[in-house]
Amino acid sequence: MRVLIIKTSSMGDIIHTLPALTDAARALPEITFDWVVEESFAEIPTWHTHVDRIIPVALRRWRKNLFCKKTYQEWQLFKKQLRAKSYDLILDAQGLWKSAFVAFFAKGRRAGLDRRSARESWAAFFYQNKHVVKQDQHAVMRARQLFSAALGYALPDTVADYGIRTDLFSHHQASSDAYLVFLHGTTWVSKCWPEEYWVGLAKLAEAQGLTIKMSGGNAEELARAQRIAAACAAVEVLPRLTLLQMANLLANAKVVVAVDTGFAHLAAALNKPTVSLYGPTNPLLTGTLGEHQRSLAAEFPCAPCLGRVCTYQEKLAVTPACFTKLPPERVWREVLQLL
Repeated sequence: MRVLIIKTSSMGDIIHTLPALTDAARALPEITFDWVVEESFAEIPTWHTHVDRIIPVALRRWRKNLFCKKTYQEWQLFKKQLRAKSYDLILDAQGLWKSAFVAFFAKGRRAGLDRRSARESWAAFFYQNKHVVKQDQHAVMRARQLFSAALGYALPDTVADYGIRTDLFSHHQASSDAYLVFLHGTTWVSKCWPEEYWVGLAKLAEAQGLTIKMSGGNAEELARAQRIAAACAAVEVLPRLTLLQMANLLANAKVVVAVDTGFAHLAAALNKPTVSLYGPTNPLLTGTLGEHQRSLAAEFPCAPCLGRVCTYQEKLAVTPACFTKLPPERVWREVLQLL
């Protein structure tokens, strides 16, 4: 049985889907998956033991140049790759108009969330098979329920298994190499833990003889990491890393401290002890899931607001305001327990 998965982005969403593949492979040993995914994340699905073929798509890049010749040529090549095989099932695991649109061009019966369950309700009109999955639950569980319903097996009552091939990553356990990783970069300004808090946490780690490694995905994040390193000698700033390099960095960390970012979910998938910090977002729906995971939610009057910018009016010591409830000392207590 060959199934095509449509789950193009983002990093966290892709990682949230991996346990569903593990469930399906255990219930249906003959199953094989192909996966349509954004080109920038195409490496991630290859880490799962049951993914055979990756079909990269560049929707994010194409929509910036819709009418240029190169975009048209790349779209035609993508459609040719998409239609090179017929599938027993095409499963849109994203539930957006763009993912449903892509699924429409593949060869096979299409399945996905019904209009009450999908993030964009009219995406359901593209599917022949539609499934009900409640929205008020964690994204990992939503994916697992969708796969079990679409593929016809009983949902297992087991801890989520991301199925990542850990042999792909280098490992070292020497005590002299013990370090923490701080994942400070994220897409929303409102999800950024205050810079002075990172400095405070780094100094608490330094007092215990620990070192910290930081990187960044862009110039702004790297500059922030450099400022934190300037305030604490225990911090080592690495250059911008590839996905595989980041996976190697996380795989060998003692503990990871992260804001709400895709790399936090990668740390969880690699079974690394992680303390994740949530202000405007809700960890009950999209928090890191797995063993050794500590999700700290800011207990603040307006949290989780799901706002990309903090609009709290009263002036407090730090911004975003909700993170006043998660100071470095509070986070450090969780780190110590995981250490």
